[in-house]
Amino acid sequence: MRKQISENKEAAILIRGRVFSGTGEGAKFIELPWVKRQIEEKLGFTPYSGTLNIKLPKDEVKIKKILKRAKSIEILPAEGYCPGKCFKAHLSSGLECAIVLPEVKGYPEDVIELIAPVNLREKMKLKDGDILEVVVTP
Repeated sequence: MRKQISENKEAAILIRGRVFSGTGEGAKFIELPWVKRQIEEKLGFTPYSGTLNIKLPKDEVKIKKILKRAKSIEILPAEGYCPGKCFKAHLSSGLECAIVLPEVKGYPEDVIELIAPVNLREKMKLKDGDILEVVVTP
């Protein structure tokens, strides 16, 4: 779902999905010094050590494909690692966050990961199955 947010027709993208528990790989990635440094420099916050996993319904997967082609904030990998794309975003509660799209072969098309300066699961009292709205800002 797209909605206009400014006179120059830039649009925010609203994404809805369900919270689910991941494997913990996101936390390992976020803890890498070169990843944390780039997030601080490029997104303007120190990330909480972990990601919040969101499963997209079938009708929302097309939005992830749009994001893959959109202008993003690149996380440039150290040797032996894959790159990633980030998009500044916020939650309907107003909390600042970012969507991370790891460029990993075989990564599920219906999953996005969120990073934030706080533990989103704790801060928003989220549990698996809760529906979350994320707004990607242009």
